[in-house]
Amino acid sequence: MHKTLRVVRSTEMEGVELASYRLKGVAYSWFEMWEDSREEGNPPVRWSEFADGFIDHFLPAETKADRAVEFETLKQGSRNVWEYHMEFVRLSKYAVHMMLTMEARVRRFVQGLSPLVINEAATTALNSDMNYGRMVEFSQAMEA
Repeated sequence: MHKTLRVVRSTEMEGVELASYRLKGVAYSWFEMWEDSREEGNPPVRWSEFADGFIDHFLPAETKADRAVEFETLKQGSRNVWEYHMEFVRLSKYAVHMMLTMEARVRRFVQGLSPLVINEAATTALNSDMNYGRMVEFSQAMEA
């Protein structure tokens, strides 16, 4: 009997079902093995868990390395803080070695900010209570 992948929200469920329907050959075999490896009674799978597992398995090592370099050199540039934050989050999964602590994550985020925001953000980052979410909010406020 084939288990149905449960997800948290219906939109995510539709995404996982569509992805699993479109998987062919080796990818579908991987999906079945991945799905079967989940123990009964585990919490529902989130789309991000499925996507991360799929990417980890099928994305070539060179592409992962390229994305890690992209993250390491990421700068805000002409983006607003929110756009920079979204790109930071998207690429950060390829460079987890750079953000083993909250301080390291905040420091890396601040390093990429535009010169207009970085001075105030760098000083604020020295505050030991500063986490990544607060730093994004602070940077957005400084930008405004």
